[in-house]
Amino acid sequence: MKVREGTSDDNQVERLSADGIASEEVVQEFLEKYDKESQFRKFMPRTKLALLVSAIAVSFSLFHLWVAGFGALEAIKLRSVHLTFVMVLIFLLYPAHRKGMRNKPGITDWAMVALSIVTGLYMVFANEQLAMRGGLPITRDYIMGALGILVVLEAGRRALGKELPILGVLFLLYAYFGEYIPGTFGHSGFSLNRIIAHMYLGSEGIFGVALGVSATFIFLFVLFGAFLGETGMAKLINDASMSMAGTSPGGPAKVAVFASGIMGTISGSAVANVATTGAFTIPLMKNIGYKPHFAGAVEAVASTGGQLMPPVMGAAAFIMAEFLNIPYKDIMLAALIPAFLYYLAVFTMVHLEAVKTGLVGVSRDKLPIMGVVMKERGHLILPLIAIVYLLMKGVTPTFAAFYGILTAIGASFLRKTTRMSWRGLLMALEMGAKGSVGVAIATAVVGFIVGVSSLTSLGITLGDNMIAFAHGNLFATLVLTMITAIILGMGMPTTAVYIVGATIASPALLKLGIAPLAAHLFVFYFGNISNVTPPVALAAFTGAGIAGASPSRTGWAAARLASAGFLIPFIWIYSPALIAQGSLGEILLAAVTASIGIITLACAVQGYMLRTTNVIQRIFLFVAALGLIKPGLITDTVGISVLIIVFLWQRYQRNSVKAESINV
Repeated sequence: MKVREGTSDDNQVERLSADGIASEEVVQEFLEKYDKESQFRKFMPRTKLALLVSAIAVSFSLFHLWVAGFGALEAIKLRSVHLTFVMVLIFLLYPAHRKGMRNKPGITDWAMVALSIVTGLYMVFANEQLAMRGGLPITRDYIMGALGILVVLEAGRRALGKELPILGVLFLLYAYFGEYIPGTFGHSGFSLNRIIAHMYLGSEGIFGVALGVSATFIFLFVLFGAFLGETGMAKLINDASMSMAGTSPGGPAKVAVFASGIMGTISGSAVANVATTGAFTIPLMKNIGYKPHFAGAVEAVASTGGQLMPPVMGAAAFIMAEFLNIPYKDIMLAALIPAFLYYLAVFTMVHLEAVKTGLVGVSRDKLPIMGVVMKERGHLILPLIAIVYLLMKGVTPTFAAFYGILTAIGASFLRKTTRMSWRGLLMALEMGAKGSVGVAIATAVVGFIVGVSSLTSLGITLGDNMIAFAHGNLFATLVLTMITAIILGMGMPTTAVYIVGATIASPALLKLGIAPLAAHLFVFYFGNISNVTPPVALAAFTGAGIAGASPSRTGWAAARLASAGFLIPFIWIYSPALIAQGSLGEILLAAVTASIGIITLACAVQGYMLRTTNVIQRIFLFVAALGLIKPGLITDTVGISVLIIVFLWQRYQRNSVKAESINV
């Protein structure tokens, strides 16, 4: 292993393998540093504990496959079993604190496992008795509910960190001490029994809609991603991306945009995606001349956008479909143009950076041949095609994911090199289960926030106060909502950010007449963008670690590359055609003009068009970009006119320089 000094402010050291790719040790190190969900115990292979955890995880996956394909369980029973599996795995895998027993669970961990089983499965057996009593709880119900709430909070703290559980506790305290709170946020207050019953025994707390979506859609799509990974999908994406874009100026950076975008839509975690694909792409970008902080930023922005990219978006997109009670395909279609614009902006900025600094691509003889790549692994695309087809046909995401998994297994057998072995099959089942626990426990913990909001009408109150603070101004309310989502995203998973934002911020937008889909997508977008928004930009920090660059410098570079992502949500609020709301002609026109506007914005941000821009040209490009991105005859006309002026100005300057050089 080669060791060399990086340029990080923190004096980090970048460790590379012989071929220049970051080692698995480095990847795991940064995952554990920036991704709380990756800080779990690593058991010695084939020990009793390792086999026990593997058996539980595999059983968890098989249970959900059976329910999706052949079984039928009541919602509350499915959610109870789902949560029980999740909490058992968390207490076996995650120590109580970072200095705790890393090699095996202690007595406390086993006690929490027992409590998880008792409180998690209690609703499976007590639900019918509770219904026979007319929903009236007894003392035993309250005791189990109190224990269940504590166990869920502790599981959330271990797997996600302290931020989300603390927020959940604050909401519970708000429900109890409401009578002591002055002003519009005050309420009559609720007893402990009432709070416990609402949070544990009802369907609006822990076992609410969010956990229900985790137990149906989200788990199966995480499992689908695990199967794709086991078949070698990552190699197909990397090789195909290298073949398509590797030779162009700054080719490896464009490869990062392609590969990370596609992988991100499968993995669902920006930080994990940066750590895995970035281990390959960041060293390549640095090798051809990109500065370390820029290379880390490109990977972070591309990986973050994966959760915005249909067909398999982040887990929050499935919850959004359930919250809005609309088909998931409507979410996909609405997100398609914004996702395209986001990646178009990143791709253009990467290209302009390469042209501006004189970078070249990789020699063709060092790149994979597309024909060979597709011949060897092209069949692995079939599961994605199957998923898209089924979702567009209106099949539920549960069945689409189930048949997508079966297609992935079947497709792997089309060639011997990709054929899944029994070991690979079990590994996919295990990794899928382990990969789902973070999202699942997040949906359980945010149940406290959603439950308190429904119990106290806090969401409506917050919406009214947000509108009052903004004096009824839509733009000001949008800015407040954006800030809320970004701040929440600094300490919580994207799924939790969306649910909390949809609960406490979306009501304000709805009251101002914004369509529900546009309002919820707005919160969803900025919850994702928080991954690359300083001062806490975890995806960017992970990229900086692998690149050996300054985290703060990488974070600001990532924010600059993601500038389109900060602008696009505001545009669709005023012009819903960008989220496929309107006639086909309006949507196509909006997509075309916005695409030109996004390219113009990239030129303005990079300060380069045909040549380096001066200050006035850069300002003009910003004006042209804003006019083109916002659909409308007047804005489009202004945008095109200003863009033509700058283009002709730049061409005149370029020709003048050429003429002078010839005369000399």
